[in-house]
Amino acid sequence: MADCGRFMGYELKKTVVLVGMMGAGKTAVGRALAAKLDVPFIDSDAEIEKAANMSIAEIFSRDGEAFFRQKESQVIGRLLEEERCILSTGGGAYLAEANRAVISERGVAVWLNADVELLWSRVKHKDTRPLLRTDNPRKTLEEIYAARVPLYSRADLPVLAEAGLSIDEMAERVAEALIHQRPDVLEGAS
Repeated sequence: MADCGRFMGYELKKTVVLVGMMGAGKTAVGRALAAKLDVPFIDSDAEIEKAANMSIAEIFSRDGEAFFRQKESQVIGRLLEEERCILSTGGGAYLAEANRAVISERGVAVWLNADVELLWSRVKHKDTRPLLRTDNPRKTLEEIYAARVPLYSRADLPVLAEAGLSIDEMAERVAEALIHQRPDVLEGAS
């Protein structure tokens, strides 16, 4: 059970959108953060899978990445219009300029900034990552990382992810960053 007490009395004023690389912890940290703040958690990839009645990998395989990205943008836009929550996005969601704009307009983008070593340690044994289905997945991850970091760095609030931190500790780090750097998003009771 998450320790909500420390963050009771804080009100979420805008949706917090977690962005970053595959394996950065967006879903796990997002769930823990939502529990701490007693707000809903939504995973945009899960919403896409539910709507399509197939996995992300199946969508990529059947319809291609461009189709998936179009659906992803539609889902993110819809979710940002609904109730305030913690929203976890797929690793590529923040790359589209339109997504970055709508996220910053209606919410706040929090970049879970994890280095390649940490990311690789988390994704190397998973076969659910369509972009890593290559002859050299480690090299592919490094290339994706190098291409995406300049875009992730545009996020409203970067939060460093470190290997020694538990999911709960990382969620606390995000909450503290919001409290201290974005009081317009996470407002304390007077």
